[in-house]
Amino acid sequence: MKLRVLGADDVTRLLPVRDCIDVMERALAAFARGEVVQPVRLTMHTTHDAGLLALMPAHVGSIGFGFKALTVFHDNDARGMPSHIGMVTLLDPETGVPLALMDGSRITAVRTAAVSAVATRHLARTDASVLAIIGTGVQARAHAEAMAAVRELSEIRIVGRRLDAAETLASDLAADLPARAFDEVTAALDGADIVVTATTSATPVFEAGSIGPGTHINAVGAYTATTRELPAQTVAAGRLYVDDRTAALSEAGDILLAIADGAIDAGHVVGTLGEVIIGQIQGRADDQQVTIFESLGLGLEDIAAAAHVYAAALADGSGFEIEL
Repeated sequence: MKLRVLGADDVTRLLPVRDCIDVMERALAAFARGEVVQPVRLTMHTTHDAGLLALMPAHVGSIGFGFKALTVFHDNDARGMPSHIGMVTLLDPETGVPLALMDGSRITAVRTAAVSAVATRHLARTDASVLAIIGTGVQARAHAEAMAAVRELSEIRIVGRRLDAAETLASDLAADLPARAFDEVTAALDGADIVVTATTSATPVFEAGSIGPGTHINAVGAYTATTRELPAQTVAAGRLYVDDRTAALSEAGDILLAIADGAIDAGHVVGTLGEVIIGQIQGRADDQQVTIFESLGLGLEDIAAAAHVYAAALADGSGFEIEL
C-alpha cells in the first residue's frame, strides 16, 4: 500500500479558490440530500488549557472519506508559528486504506473561504459590490479572494485591531483587488454590502445597528459555544443560515449566546446552506433583508477538498509516495 503525501505548496497549487467554491457547493448539496455521514467534531483540550485537538471525520457520499486532525494553540503566535495546524487523511471508502496525507491548514483556509463564497453566491444581493472584512489574518486574505470570485467588487475594506496589519494586507491585495485599510470598524461597515468577520475575538466585533439593510454577513471566526463575533441584536434581525444545524446549536457562540440573551430561540435558524443550494428552503427574500451565514467548518468540507486535491495530484504526479 502506498500513501501519497502532499504539502502546503502542493495543496495551494492544486486547490485554487475558484475550483474549491464549486467543490464546496457540490459537497454541501450532498449533505442536504442526506448523502453524508458526519458526527459533530470531537474536541479535546490539553492539560492547563494550553491548546486543543479537534477531530473531524466524514464520509461524503461518492466524493470522499477520511478525517481532519486540527490543533489550536494560540500562544504559537508569539513563537512565530501558526495557531491553527491541521492534517487531512484521505481513506479508501471501500477498504479504509489510507490514500493520502496532506497539509490541512491550507485546506482549511481555502475551503472556509470557498464555503463563504457559496453562501455569498446564494444569499448576497446580486448587485453587492462593497466588501468589508473584519480581521487581518489568513482567513481575511482568503475571503477577499473568494468573495471576488462570486461578486464584482468595487471596494474591499480591511479593518482589524491593528491598523498596520490592515494596511499590510490591503497593500498585498491591492495588486489584484480594490483593497484599502480602515482604522475604524463602523466606518468600514458604512455602506458595505457584504461583511466577513474573521477574527479570534470572544466578544462582538461591531456594535448593533452598524449593519445596513440588505447586507449579507459571513460570520467565520467564532467556533466555540462561548465566543461570539456578532451582537445578539444583529443575529435577531437577520435571516440566519448555518452549515450544519446540529453543530450550530451545540457549538456556535454567535447563536447560543444570542439564545442565552433571550434575543432568539433555536427556531430562528432558517436552515442550512445546502438546503438553499438544492432549493429546499428559500434564500434571500428581498433586497432589504439582512442575511447571515454562520460558518463553523465541517469535516465534509475538508474531505471534499482533499478528494479534489488527491485526484489532481494523481493526474500530475504531485507530492511523493511512501510504503505503508
